[in-house]
Amino acid sequence: MKPGKKRAGALQLPDKSQRYALREAVSLVKELAFASFDESVDLAVRLGVDPKHADQMVRGAVVLPHGTGKTNRVLVFAKGEKVSEAEEAGADFVGGDDLVAKITEGWLEFDTVIATPDMMGQVGRLGRVLGPRGLMPNPKVGTVTFDVSKAVSEAKAGKVEFRVEKAGIIHAQVGKKSFGETELAGNVKSLVGALVKAKPAAAKGTYLRSITLSSTMGPGIKVDPGTIEVEA
Repeated sequence: MKPGKKRAGALQLPDKSQRYALREAVSLVKELAFASFDESVDLAVRLGVDPKHADQMVRGAVVLPHGTGKTNRVLVFAKGEKVSEAEEAGADFVGGDDLVAKITEGWLEFDTVIATPDMMGQVGRLGRVLGPRGLMPNPKVGTVTFDVSKAVSEAKAGKVEFRVEKAGIIHAQVGKKSFGETELAGNVKSLVGALVKAKPAAAKGTYLRSITLSSTMGPGIKVDPGTIEVEA
């Protein structure tokens, strides 16, 4: 299929062989985001790990300082006083067996699932539905917790979960094209910083193999990892 004029023009602009400094890459992504809607800006990081080995799995979560730009619908499985805590924190849906039944019937109008540890017996029955969609609560990313208020607040503020794929790549949204360059760069630094902190001890050689920034419809812009200052 032949690309449209705008996309064809965008694809010709960046030097595909060059790795740009972070701020320059962010500027290019914004400039080349040609769609009429507010495109998402995504980061793809290829890591020097082999996910086939359990000791090289990279997984975690980070609250982006400037959010993702999308409304996050949060569902919480809780009971007792934790129900009101979740509601006061801003959760969109709170419940127990009623929500389990609703989801079993095919309802999936939510983006993040949080559960208190004492509810995981019921939530576990939804593994086949939530698991493949990356929605299953997990203590490693802070979504199985009794601190419901904090978990909901973080999810609403722009918490991003990441998990390395089979090819050793992490994909995550870091904002929208309407974000300022400072906001996008700040979110990229936070995510890359979280990946660096999550580096497995078994990982050998270069860890951050490649970093690519792109908008939904725009071309990928390679970023020089050395220009992203992160805390060790």
